[in-house]
Amino acid sequence: MKLFKFCAAMLVLTAITNGQSSAQEADLLSSTENLDLVNAKAALVKYQGKKAVNLTAIGRDQSPLAVIKNTDFTNGTIEVELAGKNVPGQERGRGFIGIAFHVERQPLNYDCFYLRPANGREADQVRRNHSCQYMHHPDLPFFKSRKETPGKYESYVDLELGAWTKVKIHVDGSVAKLFVHGADQPCLIVNDLKKAGKGGSIALWIEATTDAYFRNLRVVADKPTGK
Repeated sequence: MKLFKFCAAMLVLTAITNGQSSAQEADLLSSTENLDLVNAKAALVKYQGKKAVNLTAIGRDQSPLAVIKNTDFTNGTIEVELAGKNVPGQERGRGFIGIAFHVERQPLNYDCFYLRPANGREADQVRRNHSCQYMHHPDLPFFKSRKETPGKYESYVDLELGAWTKVKIHVDGSVAKLFVHGADQPCLIVNDLKKAGKGGSIALWIEATTDAYFRNLRVVADKPTGK
């Protein structure tokens, strides 16, 4: 069993070997050394009584990422607990927080599901409908998809700013589904994943106004069965 140094409460990597799954896991709270930080800084902390990785941005004009070294994910399931709130002085932020996958560094590109926790219980229904989002960097940012295909890549889900939230992403070929709060049904389905079939790293994703926390990351890789 190979142990991966990473700073979340648990990371499980499952590889396909001769058509079979073999799990590799370790308690990974001891270090942040396996995070490749892009315009971000990370620390091990306790948040609401739970051990977690705290991720915040360096600067305001870049896209912060914490790329997990030694991950290569194409199809399968990613599970994580996360919490996003606004950094002090950014009270109008939405607590943007999520997971990027299929990450390639040169040039930087990836698929991503993320949440806007502040929108989950807004009185404005239009803003509530923008609670969760799929985007592809750099070709499909949220403002482009919202203009060209409104409602296709975002949806409503009940969220609270700063609260621990369970998230699961399932990728099968060109189809990706986002599940929140342990629900059996996805809150968002993408049928035309922009990097379908292309492997890459997994990363913790935030927006520059977010004070983010991640724990209990679990990754299971598998073969595609869908389109």
